Amino acid sequence: MLDRLGDVLKKTMSKLAGAVFIDKKITEEIIKDLKYSLLEADVDIKTTNTLCEKIRKKAGQKIPGLEKKEKIIKLIHDELIEILGKEEQEIKIDKKKKPFKIMLLGLYGAGKTTTAAKLGFYYGKRGYKTCLVGLDVHRPAAPEQLEQLAKKANLGYMIDKKEKQAGKIWKNFEDKLKKYNLVIIDTAGRDILNNSLINELKSLYREIKPNLVILVMPADIGKAASKQAQGFNKTGKIDGVIITRMDGTAKGGGALVSCSETNAKVIFIGTGEKLQDIETFDPSAFVSRLLGMGDLKGLLEKAKSAVEEKEQKKIETRLKEGKFTLNDFYDQIKAMQSMGPMSKIAEMIPGMGNIKTKLPGVFDVQESKLKKWRYAIDSMTPEERENPDVLSSGRIARIAKGSNVSTADIRTLIKQYKVVKELVSGAKGGMQDLGPGQMDKKTLQKLAKKFGRKLF
Repeated sequence: MLDRLGDVLKKTMSKLAGAVFIDKKITEEIIKDLKYSLLEADVDIKTTNTLCEKIRKKAGQKIPGLEKKEKIIKLIHDELIEILGKEEQEIKIDKKKKPFKIMLLGLYGAGKTTTAAKLGFYYGKRGYKTCLVGLDVHRPAAPEQLEQLAKKANLGYMIDKKEKQAGKIWKNFEDKLKKYNLVIIDTAGRDILNNSLINELKSLYREIKPNLVILVMPADIGKAASKQAQGFNKTGKIDGVIITRMDGTAKGGGALVSCSETNAKVIFIGTGEKLQDIETFDPSAFVSRLLGMGDLKGLLEKAKSAVEEKEQKKIETRLKEGKFTLNDFYDQIKAMQSMGPMSKIAEMIPGMGNIKTKLPGVFDVQESKLKKWRYAIDSMTPEERENPDVLSSGRIARIAKGSNVSTADIRTLIKQYKVVKELVSGAKGGMQDLGPGQMDKKTLQKLAKKFGRKLF
């Protein structure tokens, strides 16, 4: 997301860290870099100039307990959060209102149908019985697309491929929807925001009486986001915004800032094509990621979306028992890959945000290795997956030929698996007595030793 802005900000942090003295010249260089990167991210010039002037003014003031380097980093962090809307906005679903209805609005091509499925997938993973309703009667194949996405996300869906009046479709399905906790309604869009679209949406608003109305906007509209948010607000109160295509445009900064200025709070951002590529928008975590400081909360959210709740419990049980086979290792690789590109995951881990800049291509190499490991495990027998110690040199050569993976890569896989298994077995005793996610001191020391470090 906003890779160019993120790269510039990380270089700015490096420049600050490497400077012996922070004088006026360095401060101005940092402000200049920041200004150009914000303008490139399509943040309007007035907002950019105001932010830079605030940093310039406050940089000369003393903040108790902070060195000048820390102070400037804090200023950049705080001022960026300020223009992005300060606080994370949450969708609070009232389970007493059955079904809780979320109505999606947006122009043609904004990604409403895909977003409806992503949103359903997100809440489905969190225990809500969810149904998608297709009320886009204008776009060809919209019902079919919704049907395909709902099946892929394992969600309920209601569509009518023949009826051309959205209000009638809703009435026909209204009673059937009462068995769901959450209903997400996909509506029609237009190429432009005109009176006919506003009137149609107003009519649906009165008919459906949604609990929440969310506007879906693509990031590539940039500063025009504010005009669109104001226009759609005429259909009924907009409760929040989802910005799509944040993975493929430099203009996302403009869309985020414009929404904040119009009080249309951004709730989610779409970061890719997959169902799990949707994130809650937390300005503080977002800025921390851009600055290379990580976002552990976002990482945990991704992990929740990647692994089914039943699978999570199964993994926890096996780990507590000290059981760990190549099948388990395979499942961990699969879950990691479904979370998205490793470069994006690394941005969420504190201290790893700069690796992509310093070592370009390193994550591509690691992703390629994970793919090869999966191919190799796929070519093994059930017995070999349960107990890789039975693998002979001849058998490894056969697996290498069958999976098109080198014998060296297969030996690396087995070596890595044994390291993880040893750690899991060592953690068994400590994990039973400690809380979730905790390890005893001995296990931590063992883990550190494997990576050539001492923690204590």
